[in-house]
Amino acid sequence: MRGGFEPAGRRVCATAAETNQLGRELGAALEAGDVVILDGPLGAGKTTLTQGIAAGLGVSGRVTSPTFVIAREHRSAVGGPALVHVDAYRMMGEGSSGDPLGELDALDLDTELIDAVVVAEWGGGLVEQIAGTYLLVTLDRTTLTEADPDSEARIISWELVGR
Repeated sequence: MRGGFEPAGRRVCATAAETNQLGRELGAALEAGDVVILDGPLGAGKTTLTQGIAAGLGVSGRVTSPTFVIAREHRSAVGGPALVHVDAYRMMGEGSSGDPLGELDALDLDTELIDAVVVAEWGGGLVEQIAGTYLLVTLDRTTLTEADPDSEARIISWELVGR
């Protein structure tokens, strides 16, 4: 990860647009070989954050939840790394080998993982096995909505692990 994005931090994003903007900032700092693990409940904003990361990386293609396809690859439109967007929960589901790297390799992606940025939704406890260093991003949509049920806000915290 290039400089300009703190290796650890926390931000309250009041809207989906702010979540997307944080993703853009993160995406602009990511480099080939980086692994980002997104952890948070359903509806927390993981895909919205990934859409921002994709914009910051300058990749092509519509970024949607990888739930039904397990992984999507988005090629760079600006000569940078590709984005491999993974649903780790589905990837490591019934019938998997229990080996995240093997499961990703079995997807027969066109891009080598070391040449791409990997963003894994639901990746906590699973995908960190593919990299010695990874950025763990936690999206908390519960804390602020308990205080205000009409709130769209989420608390997003991140930490570079393993360096």
